[in-house]
Amino acid sequence: MKALKKLIVADKTFYKQVLILALPIAMQSMITIGVNMLDTIMVGRLGELELSATSLANQFINIYHIFCMGIGMGASVLVSRYWGMKEKQPEEAMLALKKTICIMVRITLSLALLFAVATLLMPNTLMSMYTYDTEIISRGAIYFRYSVITYFFLGLSLVCTLVLRSVGQVRMPLYVSIGAFFVNLIANYGLIFGKLGMPRLGIAGAALGTLIARVFEASVICGYLFFIDKKIGFRLKNLTMKTGDLLGEYVRISIPVLISDGILAIGNNTVAMVIGRLGGNFVAANAITAVTQQMSTVLIQGVCQAGAIVTGRTLGEGNKEKAQEQGYGFLGFGLGLGLVSALFIMAASGPIIRSYQVGEQTAHMASQLMQAISLIIVFQATNSIMTKGVLRGGGDTKMLMLADNIFLWVLSIPLGIVAGFVLHLSPFWIYVCLKFDQIAKAVWCVLRLRSGKWIKKITTGKVSEKKGESGNEKENS
Repeated sequence: MKALKKLIVADKTFYKQVLILALPIAMQSMITIGVNMLDTIMVGRLGELELSATSLANQFINIYHIFCMGIGMGASVLVSRYWGMKEKQPEEAMLALKKTICIMVRITLSLALLFAVATLLMPNTLMSMYTYDTEIISRGAIYFRYSVITYFFLGLSLVCTLVLRSVGQVRMPLYVSIGAFFVNLIANYGLIFGKLGMPRLGIAGAALGTLIARVFEASVICGYLFFIDKKIGFRLKNLTMKTGDLLGEYVRISIPVLISDGILAIGNNTVAMVIGRLGGNFVAANAITAVTQQMSTVLIQGVCQAGAIVTGRTLGEGNKEKAQEQGYGFLGFGLGLGLVSALFIMAASGPIIRSYQVGEQTAHMASQLMQAISLIIVFQATNSIMTKGVLRGGGDTKMLMLADNIFLWVLSIPLGIVAGFVLHLSPFWIYVCLKFDQIAKAVWCVLRLRSGKWIKKITTGKVSEKKGESGNEKENS
């Protein structure tokens, strides 16, 4: 009973604060899932080759997306901490916050340039990494040619959204995402099929439709942050400010996040390769369960980001005891949401599987996978909220980088290979083995939280020693 009581925070404002942050983020994730589904449906009407080409081209673009998430989430850890410091050290905290945004934007644009050049100069080579089919490669190259400048708008809207969320501005990015959803829908419909007076461009239209939506999203988000927002007060001219004294701190916190997310993406691709070699029925069954799993975790993802923001602010205020107490509260959130998600999957699995026209063997496999997911989701929810939320918000990014990848590469992938290819276990146990890192990480997170070692000191750089630079910055602001 005493252990359960620790999972409930007495302060009701804590739960209100979390929900205010988490619900708009969850709704934004739901909209993103909806956009992806619409894109798939529309391109799918062009034919299987176009659908395959678009899907594979987006695999490469998703690598950039993952890197930007690492850049943005690393920056959000610092921004949340500095935002919490602003009452005690207003000048130092706000100057450090602006420098963090400046570094983040510079890195994002540099990375966008690198990906854009690669996409422009060798689209066929990039497509050949995913397939040997020359027709799919040629269609993918068309999609790439129209997606070259998408990287800049995608990256800027993503990282600036994460910054705005870190200071509590979650509604504005949500409204922009809703607008981008309709822009994407109209542009895709018109340009893919030649409707609404637009030219019929097919797969090129799909790329252009996505680009138009990204331009809209980035223009509004960045326009607001760089010209209108008064909370942070960052302006476009601040991109030229000196940031050398904070660069080391930024690298220390954000690079492990970037590496961790990048290697995890490679690991998840490896898991997909293992599943792909277990047979067509297993692949189809896994595809059926994927959307259900995505839908069941949107609120969990919202609480993850809320956890990083709330923890960062609390530690920025200098209240370690409160952060520890809130950490247990987020652990309770993880267990509760995990159980709710498990019940949702169990209730929805039957109708979802029956909605697909698949054979009896595939349907039986899908049913087993749904049962496995409903078990794993309890542990996944718990460790996601702790690793991507609380522990990351505490600055424990190096240890998280190690834990994420050790559990994946040492446990899950070897166990999945043995279960599938050596022991030939049922789909239920193969999936449990492939996701065993989620169970192990959940246990590790509890131990890490109890130790208190996850709370790391974060500095504002050498701001206080550079009076001249501080004075110049005041003028710039």
